[in-house]
Amino acid sequence: MGNPLLLSFSLCFLVLFNVCLATDQNIQGYRSRRYGESQRYGEGQRRYRECRLDRLDALEPSNRIEAEGGVIEMWDPNHEEFQCAGVAFQRYLIDPKGLLLPQYTNAPRLMYVERGRGFKGVVLSGCPETYQESQQSAGEFRDRHQKIRRVRTGDLFAVPAGSAHWTYNDGNEKLIIVVLLDVSNHANQLDFHPRAFYLAGNPEEEFSERRSEWKQEQTRHSTRREGSSNKNNIFFAFDDRVLAEVLNINTEMARKLRGEDDFRRNIIKVEGQFEVIKPPRSRGGQRGDEQQWEEEQEEEQERAYERSRGRRSHRWADDNGLDETICSMRLKENIGDASRADIYTPEAGRLSTTNSHRFPILRWLKLSAERGVLYRNAMYVPHWNQNAHSVIFVTRGRARVQVVDDRGQTVFDGELQQRQLLVVPQNFALVKKASDEGFEWVSFKTNDNAMITPLAGRTSAMRAFPVQVIASAYRISNEEALRLKFNREETTLLPPRMSSSARRANPIEAM
Repeated sequence: MGNPLLLSFSLCFLVLFNVCLATDQNIQGYRSRRYGESQRYGEGQRRYRECRLDRLDALEPSNRIEAEGGVIEMWDPNHEEFQCAGVAFQRYLIDPKGLLLPQYTNAPRLMYVERGRGFKGVVLSGCPETYQESQQSAGEFRDRHQKIRRVRTGDLFAVPAGSAHWTYNDGNEKLIIVVLLDVSNHANQLDFHPRAFYLAGNPEEEFSERRSEWKQEQTRHSTRREGSSNKNNIFFAFDDRVLAEVLNINTEMARKLRGEDDFRRNIIKVEGQFEVIKPPRSRGGQRGDEQQWEEEQEEEQERAYERSRGRRSHRWADDNGLDETICSMRLKENIGDASRADIYTPEAGRLSTTNSHRFPILRWLKLSAERGVLYRNAMYVPHWNQNAHSVIFVTRGRARVQVVDDRGQTVFDGELQQRQLLVVPQNFALVKKASDEGFEWVSFKTNDNAMITPLAGRTSAMRAFPVQVIASAYRISNEEALRLKFNREETTLLPPRMSSSARRANPIEAM
């Protein structure tokens, strides 16, 4: 028989080893979840296959839902470009007095207001109802609800995964909003398919899971009768008596929540006056656009509140206290106003960007955005996105765009125009040149602090290389390397080439 002391020591060592291993695995798992890394098995290999793209396409909407109060356009989420980036895309066109029904999704949303104005409501679970009407009688209020936000052209709006939200158009023109859903975000514990869970109405399904279903959906939409339905709201399957008991209502009202006889679909028209609790409009504004002035005041107040809490507001994910974090965070940031441009060249255009440093909730969503305007024939210098995929949506005009992959092959060389979309994978180099009518776009990026590296200009990679490295790499003289390195003093946006009269005056430069 073996030595009992040795056997006991061996068993103790084995137990200690297993405990340490389990602890280390738990720590690693916690770190991965904390920093937003996915725990899905095999995702890395799957993404590698999906991002081996030999050709990129300018994508247009593949399906649309025509509702009573507007239209929803959808891009096929099964397309290789969306699968590579791990995102989905849609566009709302809400008529005046149109209400996008309350819903929530399995993925965070970053929304850009392309045109129009309206109200946006987001339900943040556990946060107080800070908007309430005056007391009508003892112990009774007519209404109270969480804060609602005004939105207007140029606003970027964040909606966390699983947060119910609605949108209303109180303007005189269509409210147009483009939406990116980050289905690969760590907050989505389901698959990579976007799912909308409606809380009201009898909506039509926005996304189908497989290509065959997507094509069937397009055919079905063209032949759909008014009385048919592809999808129900989440109250539909609950028992009427259970709903009546839980909500303390009668069964007749519980049946109305099911929306069986409601054929208005996803966006409805509000009858009569749309009444919600909101602060009164200022009467002392002297800035021309009272609506814009009010929104700027609101944003400044929100920023001041964040500054008053110091660094704590930027460490919301690590601090306790729900009311001191999510409930008080800004959900919108305007990137459309020319006065807020980060880069501006009078002859070329402007760029506005936002990230989690400027817009802290993006740290949670792991997303950022860029709004760009190129004037006639101006260029955005060749560059690559260091740490993010980029989803470019054209809001106006046209441009020639070239994209190059890691093998030095052109994967896109064509024109991008209004309502088209292009997914540019991480590290693929691209260049944009506006047409005679100019070019405007918004880019959604899959990193909350997305960075680019230009290939030309004062902040380019070329400018950072030593002259000898450039000369040796390209087999040119040191003098040629100096010219290559210092020829451009602009940073990101380049004005059009000089006029024909100037070229005649300087024939060497015109060659």
